[in-house]
Amino acid sequence: MKRVRLLHFSKPDEAIREMQRIGADPVGIESMRNKIFHLNLKVEGIDCRLANLLKQEMVLLGGDVAMDKRIIDCSVAASDLILMGTRNQIKALIDRIEDRFNGLQGVAVRIRKCLKNLQGLPHTIRCKKTVLHLNERTHLMGILNVTPDSFSDGGMFFAPDKAISHGIELASQGADIIDIGGESTRPGAKPLPRDEELRRVIPVIEGLLAKVDAPISIDTYKSFIAEKAIEAGAQMINDISGLHFDPKMADVAAKYDVPIVLMHIKGTPEVMQLDVHYDCLLTEIMEYLEESIEIAEGAGVDAGQIIIDPGIGFGKTVEDNLRIIRHLAELKSLGKPIMLGVSRKSFIGKILDAEVDQRTEGTLASISAAIMNGADILRVHEVGPARKAAQIMDAILRG
Repeated sequence: MKRVRLLHFSKPDEAIREMQRIGADPVGIESMRNKIFHLNLKVEGIDCRLANLLKQEMVLLGGDVAMDKRIIDCSVAASDLILMGTRNQIKALIDRIEDRFNGLQGVAVRIRKCLKNLQGLPHTIRCKKTVLHLNERTHLMGILNVTPDSFSDGGMFFAPDKAISHGIELASQGADIIDIGGESTRPGAKPLPRDEELRRVIPVIEGLLAKVDAPISIDTYKSFIAEKAIEAGAQMINDISGLHFDPKMADVAAKYDVPIVLMHIKGTPEVMQLDVHYDCLLTEIMEYLEESIEIAEGAGVDAGQIIIDPGIGFGKTVEDNLRIIRHLAELKSLGKPIMLGVSRKSFIGKILDAEVDQRTEGTLASISAAIMNGADILRVHEVGPARKAAQIMDAILRG
């Protein structure tokens, strides 16, 4: 014997190739496909009696369940638990519980949906001018702030001619989407009257429309602005409130059949950083985004046209932002493509003690980590460097 070494697989195909390399039987390889990855699925708020049944059945299948010790004698009514097992074991668990135990059918449905979403669904976003195949590579959304007071580039592109020129430059650097915003949503920002927001964005949308092939996104949480922007030529909506500020936004997205980004925010831009606290960060973000998805689909938005964004910096501490990037893959269980905006954010500045114009390297490092953990679209100021970083990461991950 020469050595024993760890094999690290980021996707099933890598494991299959390694098994083929050592000469494993093709039939055996196929049977082992769903045994490659050990999954840890958190089931939240389950009744104590049902939790005990779930543990009993999972242990019989060779997996396990971690849960509050008080659940055993039902001294607590309900709690969270963690299912631990291979995909095969969890699939077998679903088959066992959905027909045999009253009350566990709903749990089985949710686990099955989670497994399906984690398989990596094909994400194709339809815009009027083009189709974005997000599974093929990481896509970039170039930021174009038509504002005098945005945290990073406020005032730089406030004049329409400068904004149009910068939008053309973003597209030439490789931006897949141009995101135009007329209202600053930096921490402490106050709401902007809609007439002023409209005055800022419409001329830029109209000016860019014939000059770039990249679809134009309107960055707004107001349905009135979104509709006027789409009528002017925008092909996507980016709503920082995830439909929570203006539910009519969902009707606009459905009416025009445009993609919509649903972002998580805690509070409003004016107060979001004043008293930041989460009992369970990822759970609360996912609950918020699930509600956003339900609002959108309930209004008739095509489920395949929805993108989610956990909202880096929007009601988050430095550690919250780092944790979101570190655990970004958990959002894959919602079954939607993930967009992330880390570009020049304050958490980078605090870690590096760097001003806004000195955060390029920190942005690129954050982008790389985000891609590694499942980001499909990155919203960035500097498209050229971000494109190069994304190309390297895609080559590493996709081969």
